[in-house]
Amino acid sequence: MGIFQASLSHYNPATEIPSLTGKVILVTGGNAGLGKQSVLQFAKHSPAHIWMGARSLSKAQAAIDEIRKEVPSANITALQLDLTSFASIRAAAATVVSQSDRLDILMLNAGIMATPPGLTTEGYEIQFGTNHVGHALLTKLLRPLLLKTTTLPNADVRVVVLSSAGHNIPLRGPSGPIDYATIKTEQAEHYSALRYGQSKLANVYFAQQMAKHYPQILTVAAHPGTVRTDLAVALEKKNVLWWLVVKLLELQAYPVEDGAKSQLWAATALKERIENGRYYVPVGKGGNESPVAKDEAKSAKLWEWTEAELEGERI
Repeated sequence: MGIFQASLSHYNPATEIPSLTGKVILVTGGNAGLGKQSVLQFAKHSPAHIWMGARSLSKAQAAIDEIRKEVPSANITALQLDLTSFASIRAAAATVVSQSDRLDILMLNAGIMATPPGLTTEGYEIQFGTNHVGHALLTKLLRPLLLKTTTLPNADVRVVVLSSAGHNIPLRGPSGPIDYATIKTEQAEHYSALRYGQSKLANVYFAQQMAKHYPQILTVAAHPGTVRTDLAVALEKKNVLWWLVVKLLELQAYPVEDGAKSQLWAATALKERIENGRYYVPVGKGGNESPVAKDEAKSAKLWEWTEAELEGERI
């Protein structure tokens, strides 16, 4: 039995997700794993349109074709989106804004972990640049459309940021839990797990700060639990620590169908049941942030740093 398995059993997306008629949804990393499962479950509740963000349009289209075998009427569009490239993010946001007059749910689902040292196109540490910076830029560029949607009748606009229990393993040192001094390097001096941890902590902070600065948008961070996905396929060779961690987690993991429940709940549960800016574990349980995630000063610093890094970015 996986972690949180018992709490997952009571949540059934088929009956818990309300009608999504008229809504427009964007899911990053929507062609596989938790993202694909989320798109499938959304599609079953008749939204007006789903954007499936993916690095590969061919893989996205294959996923769409598979989903349509189960939901023939699904209105899903493949959206090329590489979160390691600002140019790709700008192009994707421009496409959405030009073709959608609203955006009700933005699910920041895509992510990487256990990768070897590397950099994004703009020179950020690869995990932090993908998991946080890329998503922060996408959100910034889509924010006017999200805010516009909040003014529509019966609006319920949400941003769901996928985080992880890994946010509890941030860096330790004089620079704090996020090493801003070296974030534009490969940070090869840090273990991959620590680089991953700082990116997941940034996800928690980002949700907190979105809620503070844009309270009309319901933004939460969601931990899917221990799930059998291909996220760790890029596991560093000869990294015994990561190998052991992943093997232990696999013993407790549950399938993607269950793993997506946490983010689906966050995206569709009654607003009265959700606290803006909170971090939730499966399903719908708050108050599980690590002590460092509750540090308001560090959370504010992440927002200020991010805003400064993305200043001037436009579609």
